[in-house]
Amino acid sequence: MTAMFREAIERMTPYTPGEQPRLGKRVIKLNTNENPYPPSPMVRRAVVKSAGSSLRLYPPPRADEFVGAAARLYGISREMIIAGNGSDELLAMLFRAALGPGDKVAYALPTYSLYDTLAAIQEARVAAIPLGPAFAPPLSELANQHARLTIVCNPNSPCGTIAEPDGLDSLAQAIAPNLLVIDEAYVDFAETNALHLAKRHGNVAVLRTLSKSFSLAGMRLGFCFAQPPVIEGLLKVKDSYNLSRLAVTAGAAALADAAWMRRNVELVKRTRAATEKRLRQMGFEVPPSQANFVLARIAGHPMDAIANALRRRGILVRHFPRSVFADALRISIGRPAEMAALFKALEPLVKPIVAAREPANRPGSSRALKQ
Repeated sequence: MTAMFREAIERMTPYTPGEQPRLGKRVIKLNTNENPYPPSPMVRRAVVKSAGSSLRLYPPPRADEFVGAAARLYGISREMIIAGNGSDELLAMLFRAALGPGDKVAYALPTYSLYDTLAAIQEARVAAIPLGPAFAPPLSELANQHARLTIVCNPNSPCGTIAEPDGLDSLAQAIAPNLLVIDEAYVDFAETNALHLAKRHGNVAVLRTLSKSFSLAGMRLGFCFAQPPVIEGLLKVKDSYNLSRLAVTAGAAALADAAWMRRNVELVKRTRAATEKRLRQMGFEVPPSQANFVLARIAGHPMDAIANALRRRGILVRHFPRSVFADALRISIGRPAEMAALFKALEPLVKPIVAAREPANRPGSSRALKQ
């Protein structure tokens, strides 16, 4: 029987999103990096106001209201902004515009696994460069790939580590005129960002999303900052009306109340610091995170059984069984009470593992008594 789709599509492995429980099911959801706090009240008011007769009309093709709000907030001209149905759609547009069969794309390993799917769709060659010591982004090694498209998820998922702007600046120069995409989905939780590089370099595109810091994962809103030639290229592959009227209105209202977002971000960052400390006390290796999640790892010990045990207790975390981080859990930062419930369920699960790995330090051992 003749295959219905291209050979590349037939043989590829699809992207697997984090589990989304059915509406109304009571779980503690710490697996998809959603913000535990609600969006600005301005968003609800704006959506209700816009949910009228105008819905019979197509939305503005360039999402003008949303793009205008982004231009005002970030101090960048409208000509340097394109809006997307989440930053995932913008990534798909970049892959479509930049890569054909056999072209090379380079990014770190591990990183956001959607990149693998988008590369497979385009039949591109992937140069996946392992992270450096302490999960540092491998910027020099990426530069050496001379790829047509280079992507840096920054902060990186699933480990939360970040590349400094100076290093990204050097990378952009080294690979020019090829395109560098800096995927800043989590950057509002970080101490630095690389937005200024989109103004400085003609080959840099910086992606942002409202799914994380602005608490609008359900609205699917993102934008790309780049110089006009890049934006014009992306417009050629953009769907005609890629954002709904409600999404455009919601996004503009959220950006107009950035102070609300920043308050929520500070709450998440405080809980993140406490979470890192508690997980390390349990015996996990936890790299310092600049995102709204942490990576909790016990090197060499697969975490599938623990992830499943937590799920049975109504707590969802992310586990990547076929990744180099099969021995880790990625844990989104929830409200303090949610994190307390996680710790209560997780500690008895991990305690025997830690004790078995450090027999000499068990209470009552000769070494422990000498300390």
